[in-house]
Amino acid sequence: MKKIFLFISLTTVTAITVFNSCSKKIDEVNLSYPAINPVRPDANAGTWKPILLTSASEFACAAPIATTSPDYVLQLNEIKSFQNDISNQEKDLVNYWGAGAVVRWNEIMRELVAKHNLPPYQNADGTYPIPNAANPLAYPTFPFSNPPYASRAYAYLSAAQYDACIAGYYYKALYNRTAPFNVDAKITTLLPKSTLPSYPSEDAVVMGASVELLKLLFPGDQDFINQKAEEHKRARLIAGANVRSDLDAGEALGKSVAAKFIARARGDRAGAAVGNPTVWLKLQTDCEARGEVPWISQDAPLRPCMLPLFGNVKSWLFDSLTMVTAIRPPAPPGTGSIQFKNETEEIYQMQKNLTREQKRIATFWSDGVGSYTPPGHWNYIAATEFAQLNFSEARWARNMALVNMSLMDAGIVCWDAKYFYYNPRPMQVDTRIKTDIGLPNFPAYISGHSTFSGAAATVLGYIIPAKAQQFAAMANEASMSRMYGAIHFRSDCEVGITTGNKVGNYAISRGRTDGAE
Repeated sequence: MKKIFLFISLTTVTAITVFNSCSKKIDEVNLSYPAINPVRPDANAGTWKPILLTSASEFACAAPIATTSPDYVLQLNEIKSFQNDISNQEKDLVNYWGAGAVVRWNEIMRELVAKHNLPPYQNADGTYPIPNAANPLAYPTFPFSNPPYASRAYAYLSAAQYDACIAGYYYKALYNRTAPFNVDAKITTLLPKSTLPSYPSEDAVVMGASVELLKLLFPGDQDFINQKAEEHKRARLIAGANVRSDLDAGEALGKSVAAKFIARARGDRAGAAVGNPTVWLKLQTDCEARGEVPWISQDAPLRPCMLPLFGNVKSWLFDSLTMVTAIRPPAPPGTGSIQFKNETEEIYQMQKNLTREQKRIATFWSDGVGSYTPPGHWNYIAATEFAQLNFSEARWARNMALVNMSLMDAGIVCWDAKYFYYNPRPMQVDTRIKTDIGLPNFPAYISGHSTFSGAAATVLGYIIPAKAQQFAAMANEASMSRMYGAIHFRSDCEVGITTGNKVGNYAISRGRTDGAE
């Protein structure tokens, strides 16, 4: 039996493309982030609690050569040769990467997610081809970076960056080798002078971890990823921030850390999330057996639901028993109930009387095909906020890890609920209801946008308490946008926010015990 690929309705692609400028593509990248210049350097970050590492010293980092050695002098001379004639293009490169390794590799991830967030077209027989990681350049290219896939990608990248920083900062404190500009006064610093030891380079540990995770997640883009890595290393040399051995040691350490995350990713059950025809049929028949109207694809030919077993993927912040007993939301209003009927009518009336502002909100938060997805939208929000606060590289990594672990776990909880209840969407039960923002090809309850937004806003409010109410308001707007877009009922959205808040609180609990507060 042929497998069928799961994806968002292609009938909605045109509508989404019309609103290209508001669909959160990578053209939002802010190239003017200030150079990283932390208020506090977090020199003790090597003592923070890691995510997967058993300890900060789990992977060895050899002692550096002395700054008086001939080899080190040659490395200083390499920097001087770069600085003898710096082009404007090289200055731009230094300024770009000077904003910080975490923020820039997160941007690269968002660019790749947007590039690959494109569902393949159906075969002539009405089935759908499946991207193949072993042959990523063949059509359809691997991956299809839909919201669950994207949430997982962001989480693995950020979590690996964080553990790499912990290891890197541990060895910085252990070896205490000073920066090249402190050794040779002839070396000009093109970035703010770091007070941290330079070996191993914090930029390089983040880069080494990021490169390996991105190659796993986007195997067809390895040349692009390698090019970015070379640019990053060159920028650090031109800037006078690191000598070559600082970078080599950091990169090797980051790659060692990444291997542990790659091993976890290969066994986290995401590869089985697509399901099979037996699984898809059982979801429908189980729902019908409960006396409810099941979700049915609105496309012709019918498309199987997207990633029905993503709820089984291994989470970061809690175990599967906790998810089922403490986080899984209660059942939605029965499809035969008065409340369900009233909520359906509410969406019809809302759509019929949408204001210009409500249309703008629906479009702004659509995050559909060709975008970096709802989790990517919250990554952009987080990065824009963090860039104003002068965090250290380690604190950047820690904060992004908390945000993205909550986003992935929110996706797991949300997809668990979607396929546990298998509830229909408004336009399935009332043909008067139409959407202009794209109809996702999976069940309605609970809203993914709402769950992702509730989790991210909760964590961001913990990290930046002064803006907690602002983030909560943004999450509520993102949630309401799905009602304005006529693709979710009120229950989907309100329960989604509540569920996302619960997930976010697990990330906060971790943050309060990780040693970084």
